[in-house]
Amino acid sequence: MRKHNLAFIDIESTGLNVMKHEIIEIGCVITTPKLKIIEKFELKIRPEHIEDADPVALKIIHYDSLNLVSAYTLENAIKILSKKVKDCIMIGQNVSFDSGFLEHAFAKTKLKNSMHYHKLDTISIAWAKLHKKKSITHFSLREMCKYFGIENKNPHNALSDAYATYELYKKLMKL
Repeated sequence: MRKHNLAFIDIESTGLNVMKHEIIEIGCVITTPKLKIIEKFELKIRPEHIEDADPVALKIIHYDSLNLVSAYTLENAIKILSKKVKDCIMIGQNVSFDSGFLEHAFAKTKLKNSMHYHKLDTISIAWAKLHKKKSITHFSLREMCKYFGIENKNPHNALSDAYATYELYKKLMKL
């Protein structure tokens, strides 16, 4: 695992149900194993069934259809992602949520997930390193950023959250 680049990935979706809701944004920060940034990118995806979206989710992510006028189709976005993250280890804040949506997207588009099969979750790492601290009651990205003094300039924006996760991971690895 030490030789693989890392892909800090965050997705924004139209809800929490992987079978019903859609990815509308993918943010990614790719680094070397030593955490030097290679590339940062964001993929906006045009939803096919916005009528199925959870209104609360759309409010949280500040959904605006005008921002998606020139967005990718899911298939094109997943092709781009797959090419860029080849052999990377995925790291996410609650990685199972993001990877679940991505696995569904890979299956739906019949494209191969080119990432390494290992995944790392910053919530699990934070819990392992900080669970004895009584001052920490939540391990959300917002709370972890507050605890470590990490500025997340645009929460619930995929690239901003992916970058905050990268910064959090660096802090956690120093503990």
